[in-house]
Amino acid sequence: MIDLKQLRENPQQFLDRLSLRGEFNIQPMLDLDRQQRELEMERSQLQARGNQIGKAVGDKMKAGAKPTDPEIQALKAEGSEIKATLSELEPREKDLKAQIETWALALPNLPSASTPIGENETENVEVRSWGAEYIPQHTGILPHWEIGEKLGIFNFERATKVAQSRFVTLIGQGAALERALISFMLDRHTKAGYVEIIPPFLINTASMTGTGQLPKFSEESFKCDGDDLWLAPTAEVPVTNLYRDEILSADELPIYHCAYTPCFRREAGSYGRDTRGLIRLHQFNKVELVKFVHPSTSEQEHQALVQDATAILEALKLPYRVVELCTGDLGFSAGKCYDLEVWLPSADCYREISSCSNFYDFQSRRGNIRFKETGQKGTQFTHTLNGSGLAVGRTMAAILENYQQPDGSVKVPEVLQPYLGREKFDP
Repeated sequence: MIDLKQLRENPQQFLDRLSLRGEFNIQPMLDLDRQQRELEMERSQLQARGNQIGKAVGDKMKAGAKPTDPEIQALKAEGSEIKATLSELEPREKDLKAQIETWALALPNLPSASTPIGENETENVEVRSWGAEYIPQHTGILPHWEIGEKLGIFNFERATKVAQSRFVTLIGQGAALERALISFMLDRHTKAGYVEIIPPFLINTASMTGTGQLPKFSEESFKCDGDDLWLAPTAEVPVTNLYRDEILSADELPIYHCAYTPCFRREAGSYGRDTRGLIRLHQFNKVELVKFVHPSTSEQEHQALVQDATAILEALKLPYRVVELCTGDLGFSAGKCYDLEVWLPSADCYREISSCSNFYDFQSRRGNIRFKETGQKGTQFTHTLNGSGLAVGRTMAAILENYQQPDGSVKVPEVLQPYLGREKFDP
């Protein structure tokens, strides 16, 4: 959630930064905020006057005045009028606050001052690439869905029969490879200092709102009929909300968590894109990295997060590049973001496998996640960060294509061989 005080004090500066993400109208919100503050001031003044009247009546009664005295009657009448007015003002003020919150929840995070300015993904900036020597040089590489079916390790038709399109059934060594990737990623991240979490996979509306999935992306998510529960779109949501409405000690920061969850997304608006294979499914597995950090260290923590995610790609010897997203391509909650893109030979291009985002205090304001410095008054909002470490299905797709051999077999990356007990998959 945006900082309403910042908006109020520097509306043009706020709008200038927000406009880098698109067109937004903040005037209605400013008008509502002005009305609410005027109403709050009127209510406070009336409450103060009501308190004065109560004290005056008490003092006069102690001094011997009778309840029937005209002065006492006039004061009581004024007090009754104030109570009646307050009973009208309070619901109006509550309604204004609700309207302000609705507007505030719809506004995206402000881009970082260091985020490249641009309108769309074509203006993202490549930061670096790695692993050119591991790009396969032989021709005839099959798309991962074709080689996977030839290997007999997954099946889309039977998954469609059980559910619908954009689901997959992993079979035999396909299931084992998925499980091996999850274990390998979690093992590496826990060794790097992340504390593993297995969170609930069903999440309430308050949690979805806290991280920014709601209200804007309700059509992207699956909701359980009859319950205030949503299927997890990513482990970012349940893990971040573990600390919702809490005040942490500054000594507890930073907090690092990693978590495996199945993820569920409707992918609304994406039909016609990546309709085949493992890239854009309604259900997929992912290992997520989540950080809660002191504001003074969040930029360094963001760079470290990127390194922790790319370490998985490097261990698997999968060619990748790091791309910094421009202002027009940022996710709703992110203030700064790096996408990690893995090389897919069959498509002859890089495809996203992780987004590493710094949300600054945006999610913490929505979720009321604060910390307190020892010996200091007041609290501050933590900064939150997360990134995929990695999307498991997309990692499998990259392995099937980059490790594909001319004879149709697929080598198993060396670091995964202890998990799988084999060196290759044969057709």
